[in-house]
Amino acid sequence: MLVQLADTLYSLTLSPTMLVCLVLIIALLESLALVGLLVPGVVLITTAASLAGHQEVALAWLVGAAFIGAILGDSISFTLGYRHGDQVTKRWPLAQHPEWLARGSRFFDRYGISSVFIGRFVGPVRPIIPLVAGMMYMSPRTFAWANVGSAALWAPAYVLPGYLLGRAWQHHLDLPPGLEAALVILAAIIVVLAVVFSWGRQQATRKGRLYRIIAGSIRRLPWLRRPWLVMSQSGEVPLASLLLLVIALGSLSGWTLLVTAHHGPLEMDLLVQRLFEWLQNDLLYSVGIIFARVGDTYGIIALILPWALWMLVRKRFDALLHWSGALASIALLNTLGKALFARPRPETPEYLTGSFSYPSAHTSTAVVLCGLAAAFIAAEISHKRRFWAYWVALALALPMALSRLMIGVHWFSDLVGGALLGMIVCALTMLHWQQQPRASLRPCPWLLLGIASLVLVSARVGFLPPV
Repeated sequence: MLVQLADTLYSLTLSPTMLVCLVLIIALLESLALVGLLVPGVVLITTAASLAGHQEVALAWLVGAAFIGAILGDSISFTLGYRHGDQVTKRWPLAQHPEWLARGSRFFDRYGISSVFIGRFVGPVRPIIPLVAGMMYMSPRTFAWANVGSAALWAPAYVLPGYLLGRAWQHHLDLPPGLEAALVILAAIIVVLAVVFSWGRQQATRKGRLYRIIAGSIRRLPWLRRPWLVMSQSGEVPLASLLLLVIALGSLSGWTLLVTAHHGPLEMDLLVQRLFEWLQNDLLYSVGIIFARVGDTYGIIALILPWALWMLVRKRFDALLHWSGALASIALLNTLGKALFARPRPETPEYLTGSFSYPSAHTSTAVVLCGLAAAFIAAEISHKRRFWAYWVALALALPMALSRLMIGVHWFSDLVGGALLGMIVCALTMLHWQQQPRASLRPCPWLLLGIASLVLVSARVGFLPPV
């Protein structure tokens, strides 16, 4: 069942009809009030149009889909402001971000009727202007003309660059079959991770909308009210860690069933493997070897040794025990998982003889290291800046994971399983850490300790063989 579902999704990814519908949906969301501020519409439309160009989907269909989606998005936004303007300003997210509405109002005051036409092409105010126009009771007929006229210019301007890029790589590059599907899979995962660990995690903190909704719902349920009050005695309920644990645990269970039910690599594994074989060169292979050494036992010891010594000197045994427990747990779970599933590697270098593939230990360990570091750092900085810690963690863990594909020792599904396993360990560690109030880890010589880790890791890469 799971394998058939994966194959069905793969076939939909390649469908020209699905690409046209995807462009329409992206254009609609990118033009929709407030939603457009959260959706990276330019990137998504360029990607979808590039895939369509690679498959030689008719350009007229793509431009038409973007045109219709843009008109619908602005029309819905205008109607929302025209009929429910007062209610919209009192609800999330405008209630928490009144500056968005103020920015759109200033733009509308400056350009008047022309603001609808001009605003279509101005990123920061694009999703707000139609809403403001409705709230200002602009004539619907005037708005319709501005909406249609701006969409007629906007659609080709946004679709053509990506479409031409897709045609260029088709005619001038020797790409392997199925490359576009592999790119979509990788890009979708990266986008989802970025959204979850920035906007999504922010919503799960005390000041976030999701936290307030769940807290309000639980307080109305007697059988959940007491556990919630117990967890909140030490401060903020660790809702983000709880959700991460539940989602990661459920996802890992389903993903592992998918991997074990399929004899051999999955279809997406073969697609991604062909992509990295096409990208393969001496430089990327060397980078993969470096990351392999950074993520093995010696490399991890080199990374954490300065920080462990600092915790000992500062007598922060609580932090040291949590870090040690997390790393020991992920090492044990990786060993048990590899022995239990015994999945062969795509290639097995001499230093990996006798080692199995699923889950990826390098990936899971990188997720634990970067994820815990981000969580500890986020607790020491302001609420509005915390998402940067998680974005940096994602940017550091992702190359470590992809390096396993560069040197061909893992399947793509191994990386996914390893990442989910690492998230589970991160969530459990943070849940235990957040059970009671903890003293701040500041002051901490971040720069000095970071340089010390870098020196030790460089020595490990340069002088010790991979293990």
